[in-house]
Amino acid sequence: MKNAIRERTDSEHMEQKQWWKEDVVYQIYPKSFYDSDNDGSGDIKGITQKLPYLEELGITMLWICPIFTSPMVDNGYDISDYQGIQPEFGSMADFEELLDEAKKRDISIILDLVVNHTSDEHAWFQQALREPKSKYRDYYIFREGKNGNPPNNWRSIFGGSVWEKVPGEENNYYFHTFDKRQPDLNWENPALREEIYAMINWWLEKGIAGFRIDSITFIKKDQDYGDAPADGADGLASVKHKGRNRPGIADFLAELNQKTFNKYPCASVGEAPGVTYDEFDQYIGEGGYFNMIFDFHYADIDVENGSEWFRKTDWKPKELKELIFESQNALQKSGWGANFLENHDQPRSLSKYIKDEAYQNAIGAKALGTLFFFLRGTPYIYQGQEIGMKNFKRDTIADFNDVSSLDNYPRAMLEGFTAEESLAFVNQRSRDNGRTPFQWNATKNAGFNEGAEPWLKLVGDHEEVNAAGQVNDPDSIFSFYKKMIRLRNQSIHKEALIYGAFKPLETSDEVVGYERAGDEVIQILVNMSSKETVVEKVSGEILLNNYATLEQSGTQALLKPYQAIMIRKDEENV
Repeated sequence: MKNAIRERTDSEHMEQKQWWKEDVVYQIYPKSFYDSDNDGSGDIKGITQKLPYLEELGITMLWICPIFTSPMVDNGYDISDYQGIQPEFGSMADFEELLDEAKKRDISIILDLVVNHTSDEHAWFQQALREPKSKYRDYYIFREGKNGNPPNNWRSIFGGSVWEKVPGEENNYYFHTFDKRQPDLNWENPALREEIYAMINWWLEKGIAGFRIDSITFIKKDQDYGDAPADGADGLASVKHKGRNRPGIADFLAELNQKTFNKYPCASVGEAPGVTYDEFDQYIGEGGYFNMIFDFHYADIDVENGSEWFRKTDWKPKELKELIFESQNALQKSGWGANFLENHDQPRSLSKYIKDEAYQNAIGAKALGTLFFFLRGTPYIYQGQEIGMKNFKRDTIADFNDVSSLDNYPRAMLEGFTAEESLAFVNQRSRDNGRTPFQWNATKNAGFNEGAEPWLKLVGDHEEVNAAGQVNDPDSIFSFYKKMIRLRNQSIHKEALIYGAFKPLETSDEVVGYERAGDEVIQILVNMSSKETVVEKVSGEILLNNYATLEQSGTQALLKPYQAIMIRKDEENV
């Protein structure tokens, strides 16, 4: 049995085999997973109670979104105490019980590390406000305004200026990349950095297996804090221009790795938006800052700008294929990736990637699962993905909780769209889509709890889409995911499917095809359209198929709409 933090051997290192490459990760949004005490909000005990379900699925690692003490302005990504547990989620004793129970099932746990900013209720920030001459004033970023205006024209990720006036100080402002209640930490301050490293190591000593590191490319800002060319009707410029992945960030990230992750046999996965493929080697290459990173180039294919949802694109399967191939080739060249379809910041993949609503069902969910799960890298499954949960449709902006949704609605109208159009953009892209309560069964509140009003409205399709109806159904999406996990992690094909080289295949525009080549060659072919299409050079043992049959003639195969197959190539298939 592996430990919560597993040992790495010299032989593994020589072969570039690492335990975290062989994991299957399941991401949990704790507020929405399972409400054990019926107060309307999910909790840590709820995760512990559902470990048998996760074990049955076959996952080996949990990534749990923030459970630290927080006023919950951004649902936990605004931390007021890094070493405390938010009371609505439970206690430290509850977390330690979860850690122990997961370990018994050979499941390790990574937590979310949010160190670009804190909550404005954090003791450091409160002290900085109370005592301007204290050391804590330099833990954050304060600047004087210009001519009665903020220090510059940068726009925050959640809209409006990145600057907020300091209460009681006439011409002084503090900086926030995200919400005004999430003041940015000043990474230029060595004393602040040492506090962060001590906290990280405290958690690693407790026995967690590592961290997913949130928004880490924002920790370095251009120190001139100069204006940037306006890029919106509000006259502001996105903070991304001068506050994301800027020159000098390498020093911070190298030090972070050296003083924390590199001292432990742990897993580190960076959320690294803005990192170019040319820079991947610095991030995940030999001696890189992290074990793996998320690549968002194809995840944001449906919008021109990941944080401005009214800038929609009319993407085609060919474009998605090209973006996936470019990502995979860059990751393979440099290191290791963290592959995902969904997360807490993305809409549901069935609603996003399957354009024909008739296939936003088990067929489509299995096709998407096949497409992403066997890419080179560690697969991340987001809660509800394995049962085919979809987006909701809200009739009023009042039904939204997500701060980014509440910003995008008026921003879209400011750009000239109608209220109806603006609401449609938010419905399609809202982060709330992935945060609705998990659909455990067909009863009231989808089995999320027993009676109390959930903190966020349900999607509304839980009578048809729920875990209870799928766990024992051999043809369900859940069972298909189980089979994919077994193929990747426990079958005779494990070596090729985990460590095999990635090679794109030439196919028609609608088909995404690639090979994983080790001591055998495995082909994956996915029709990403609602029309039948022929693929060539298909011959061998069918390992996976989201339809009951495959129409073949010689080495030709006819893929039905959204049909996905995996084949072990034989000698005729060359």
